[in-house]
Amino acid sequence: MILILAIILPIVTGVLLPVMRLKARARNLYMMVCTLLTSVLVAIALTGDFTQLELISLNKKLSISLHLDDLGKVFSAVIALLWPLTLLYALSYMKDAVNQTSFFTFFQMSYGVTLGIAMSANLLTLYIFYELMTLSTLPLVLHSGSAKSVKAGLKYLYYSLGGSAFAFIGLVYLVYFGGGTDFLPGGLFVGVGSQHTVQLQLGYLLCFLGFGVKAAIFPVHGWLPTAAVAPTPVTALLHAVAVVKSGVFAIIRVTYFSFGTSVLEGSYAQYVSLALSAFTIVFGSAMALKERHLKRRLAYSTVANLSYILFGALLMSAQGLYAGLMHLVFHALMKIALFLVVGVFNRRAHAYYIEDVRGIAKALPVLAVVFVIGSLAMTGIPPLIGFVSKWSLAEAAILSGGLLPLLGVSALLISAVLTGIYLIVPAVTMYTRPPVIPAPQKVESGFYVTLLVLSAMIIALSFYSGPLLDFLYQTALGAI
Repeated sequence: MILILAIILPIVTGVLLPVMRLKARARNLYMMVCTLLTSVLVAIALTGDFTQLELISLNKKLSISLHLDDLGKVFSAVIALLWPLTLLYALSYMKDAVNQTSFFTFFQMSYGVTLGIAMSANLLTLYIFYELMTLSTLPLVLHSGSAKSVKAGLKYLYYSLGGSAFAFIGLVYLVYFGGGTDFLPGGLFVGVGSQHTVQLQLGYLLCFLGFGVKAAIFPVHGWLPTAAVAPTPVTALLHAVAVVKSGVFAIIRVTYFSFGTSVLEGSYAQYVSLALSAFTIVFGSAMALKERHLKRRLAYSTVANLSYILFGALLMSAQGLYAGLMHLVFHALMKIALFLVVGVFNRRAHAYYIEDVRGIAKALPVLAVVFVIGSLAMTGIPPLIGFVSKWSLAEAAILSGGLLPLLGVSALLISAVLTGIYLIVPAVTMYTRPPVIPAPQKVESGFYVTLLVLSAMIIALSFYSGPLLDFLYQTALGAI
C-alpha cells in the first residue's frame, strides 16, 4: 500500500493543483507538504521488505505490478532526496514566471511517475511509467512557449517516441522467448538452454538503443542539449535525476533482471553497447569543451557521465555494476548542484555563457564556492565523490580485462582531462578575472538553502560513505 501511495500522492497533488486555484503562498506550502510527505513514504518503503503487489492482471504473462528491491531502493532514494530540494529551488526560481500553476502541475506529477519507474516489478510496468514520464515532462520543456522551447519539446518527443518503439520490441522478445516480463536477478533465462540466443541478443540491443535515448547514448543523444532551453529546475531534474537516470535505470534492469548476463556476456550485444558507451564518454566531454553556453556545456557533460554509469554496468560484473551504481548516485548530487548554480547565474546575474561568469565570485561568493566544489568533484579530484566512483569504474574495467574495457579506461582518462578543462577553468576565472557583468540582483534564500545542502552532502559523502557503498555493493552482488 505504501508503494501505491508514494506514486499516487504526487500525481494526484499535481492533477488537483489547477482545480484548487490557490494563491501563491498557499500553493507553495501545499506542494512542499505533499512532496515531503511523498519522500517520507519513500523513506518508510526503503526500510521495509515488500512482496510484489499486482495492480492489474492483463493475462497469464502480463501484469502491472509494483515491487521495491535493492536496485529500486537506490533509485527511489535518489529521487526522494533530491526532489524536495529541487522544488524548494523552483519555488524561488519560478516566482516571477508565467503559467506557474501549469508548471508545478506537471512538476509534481513527474515525481510520482519517476517513482513508478523505480518501483516497477516488471518491464511492462516500467515501460508504461516510462511513457508517462515523456508525457509529464514534455510540457515542462515546452513551458516558456518560445520557438526554441517548441523546437526542443518536439525534438524530445520525437526521440522519445522512436526510443519507445525500439524498447517495445525488446519487451515483445521477452514475452515471446521468456514467457513474461518480471524482473528476476540474473534474468529470465538463468539455467535455461535457449536455442534463440542470437535473437535474444538482438532484442536486447534494440532495447538498449530504445532506453538509450533517455540515457543520451550516442547517436540518440541530440535531444538532451537542446532541452537545456527549459527552466533550470526542469533541466536539473532532466539531466541529473528523473529522465536520464530513468533511461540508465531501465538499461540496468533489462541487462541484469530481464535478458540476463548469462545470455549477453561475451556477445556482440555486449560489445556494441560497451563500444557505444566508451565512445559517448569521449564524445560528450569533447562537445562540452567546445560549447560556450553554460547549460548546454553541462548538458554535454551529462551525456558523457551517463555513459560512465552504463560503461560500468555493461562490464556485466559485480564490480562494474557496483561502480556504475556509485556514479549514478554521486553524479546526481554533483550535476544537480552545478545546474542549480548556473540557473541562479542565469536568473539573477544574466550570465549565460562561459565568458559571463568571469569575476562573478566577487558578487556571488557562496555560489562560486558551490560551483568550485561541484567542478572539482565532477573532474575526479581526490578525495571528492567523483574520484571515488571514477576510480572504481577504471578498476572494474581493468579487472574485466579485454580490449573494450581497456579502451574504456582510456576514455575515462581522456574525459577526466577534458572535464578539468571545461569545468575547472571557468571556476578559476570566477576568482582571477575582472567582472564582465553588472552587479547581480538579490539572490533568494531558497537558492542558498538548496545549494548549501547539496554541497554539504557532496563533502559529507566524500569523507563518509561506507554504509552507502556497502549497500551498493550488496545490491550489485544480488543482481548477478
